[in-house]
Amino acid sequence: MKWWTCVVFACAAVLAEDEWREVRTAQGPVRGRKHPTEDIYTFFNIPYATAPTGQDKFKAPLPAPVWLEPFDAVDEKVICPQAVFPVEFMPKSLVTKENCLIANVFVPNTKEKNLSVVVYVHGGAFIIGYGESIKATQLMKTKDFILVTFNYRLGIHGFLCLGTEDAPGNAGMKDQVALLRWVQKNIASFGGNPDDVTIVGSSAGSASVDLLMLSKLAEGLFHRVIPESGGNLAAFTVQRDPVEIAKTHAKKLNFNNVDDIYALEKFYKTAPMELLTSDHFFDRTDATFVFGPCVERDTGAGAFLTESPLTIFKSGNYRKLPVLYGFAEMEGLVRVMIYDDWKHKMNEKFSDFLPADLKFDSDEQREEVANTIQKFYFGDKPVGDDNILRYIDFFTDTIFAYPMLWAVKLHAEAGNNQVYLYEYSFVDEDVPLVPHTNIRGANHCAQSMAVYDMQNFTHHGESQVSPEFKKMKKVVREIWHNFIKTGTPVPEGSALPAWPAAGADRAPHMSLGERLELRGALLAERTRFWDDIYQRYYRDAVPPPKPPPRPRNEL
Repeated sequence: MKWWTCVVFACAAVLAEDEWREVRTAQGPVRGRKHPTEDIYTFFNIPYATAPTGQDKFKAPLPAPVWLEPFDAVDEKVICPQAVFPVEFMPKSLVTKENCLIANVFVPNTKEKNLSVVVYVHGGAFIIGYGESIKATQLMKTKDFILVTFNYRLGIHGFLCLGTEDAPGNAGMKDQVALLRWVQKNIASFGGNPDDVTIVGSSAGSASVDLLMLSKLAEGLFHRVIPESGGNLAAFTVQRDPVEIAKTHAKKLNFNNVDDIYALEKFYKTAPMELLTSDHFFDRTDATFVFGPCVERDTGAGAFLTESPLTIFKSGNYRKLPVLYGFAEMEGLVRVMIYDDWKHKMNEKFSDFLPADLKFDSDEQREEVANTIQKFYFGDKPVGDDNILRYIDFFTDTIFAYPMLWAVKLHAEAGNNQVYLYEYSFVDEDVPLVPHTNIRGANHCAQSMAVYDMQNFTHHGESQVSPEFKKMKKVVREIWHNFIKTGTPVPEGSALPAWPAAGADRAPHMSLGERLELRGALLAERTRFWDDIYQRYYRDAVPPPKPPPRPRNEL
């Protein structure tokens, strides 16, 4: 009996040791747990920085806390303050906290060290979302990289940009930089290589990693970039005139003393969380979601971005890195939910739907250009059920495709010969038909749904998808994995079709459809059309003006 008891206790000790893994970080010891179904260890809810609160809520993040006793890194489902929005990937059990800057680390069960590192930036239009909105256990089956996901401040909390000391702008992007610095400092403790980091993002996360590539504040913190359906030149990525945007929104919230910058700042600093997150901004017709990154006033004090992306591209003053760059064929399907309302509004006044990064000398000129654009997409017909595919093309181009294709040209002209361009067009048999057609299309971030775990986006798991989609997921995961490990989507010796980098003519690109096919220029006619529009009417982003001295009673 004594012998048997010893065996039981010994087995229990081994199981307990296998269940938990302790890692020593710069902050203190952290304990993660074995995943219930996958051969990985999970470390949730690790504070990578501290979000300032109260009067300092719009400032850059503060250092992370430290501890002496082991920190049990279990999932507490923390998210940053954000609008309530009915999307499937946001379960009701989430806990909103202002101090929400937490990282999640997923480590394969291997004795190998110096593993590659993937940092995933979540999407959600800079307004909603959280780090755990995606999972990548299937992509991690190779056991040769570590995945990091995280939260960053959103909406007004993350992107109010007044140019003042207390609200300089880009708090959410500075959170992202703080996370990347945390990775540099700590990932070796988890078995990762800080000199082998790939940043990946979808939608606003895609725009984020695209911006990080241009930021001096983030330079040297990563080595490859995978933006999935969102670019740094998109109208929604950088606020055109952030102070004017802050004023307009404050008036909407019934605050009218907006011309006093310090009164405006105080309004936002003292407004309750519920008021600051009361609007989700998803119904904007100008290809923006209002609050996002901005060009900051250059104060020399840790600014994230002091020049516009276009200015940086044209100067070539950024670190040229390998980029896997692309979007889905019908990104504009993201606007089909409001098609029945918007088709009427577009026919009443199409100019309301022009992107916010266009400017005109007069209302007459604006209407003239709007008529030109409307005719290009819809001919002489009104927007309607018989041309809904052109409605989708319009939003595909204005929000996602054209900004990314413009960036490909600028990358090449700046000397970056490592931009690998693709269009994802695969559709499965259970993808709904586009309304009023017999056609299926690859929706916004469809490639992300192929790369990551399926059950986060649909009601069924991967075992229930069609054989064709299983094959596609395998191929796309191989491409992403190749790029993470080598910086190229198709390295030498691969059975996949050769894939050269794109040039200034946006060619070649890889078509990721039912079969992989290397093709020439992507969306050539539509891109030429928008090239002409943007060369004539582009409205670049401007930083906030220098504020007057702060009143003595506020010093």
